[in-house]
Amino acid sequence: MNIILLGPPGAGKGTQANLLVAHHGMKQLSTGDMLRAAVKAQTPIGIKAKSVMDRGELVSDDIVSALIDAELEAMGEDVGAIFDGYPRTEAQAVALDDILAKHNRSLDHVVELIVDEEALVDRVTGRFTCASCGEGYHDRHKLPETQGVCDKCGSTDFKRRPDDTEETVRTRMQEYRAKTAPILPFYEERGIVQRVDGMASIDEVTTAIEKVLASS
Repeated sequence: MNIILLGPPGAGKGTQANLLVAHHGMKQLSTGDMLRAAVKAQTPIGIKAKSVMDRGELVSDDIVSALIDAELEAMGEDVGAIFDGYPRTEAQAVALDDILAKHNRSLDHVVELIVDEEALVDRVTGRFTCASCGEGYHDRHKLPETQGVCDKCGSTDFKRRPDDTEETVRTRMQEYRAKTAPILPFYEERGIVQRVDGMASIDEVTTAIEKVLASS
């Protein structure tokens, strides 16, 4: 099964993608992670991408599509793909169709996690993690049982992402709406877009996504 997982930063895409990987043996294809890995490994695509980024330019659709193509080739046909951060334009959506067809695949679902902007601001600006084990917490919704002590590992060292600010969250929401709007009609015409309440609990979101996948 091959799906696109949509949602703004903080909507829970990473959490749900990790659960899909664990439960279904799928692979998350995050173009940002793949690009950084290719640059670090100095693959031909990575070298080409680095030269573009070093000039301060945006990486082209051709380079991003080549990354997806190479990753699907390496995965083999039996592993499902979760596309995260790609496609972002109709041109990329068309390119993805061609890439999937090349590897005897098709797109089964486009799942969008719907969030309330005000609630998302609260969710993101209040979150922090244990610096030692990565356990997640929140100022209002999930504090450690003992103040200042991680429930999981006992560490007293916590950290917050410097970009978890209200201004950044609202900017991300604007960017997400601008980048996502062009591709949703492309997939809605096929009847494969499903929307899930991203503000529900993790388990409820997982259950809703599982229902979508089971409808294939």
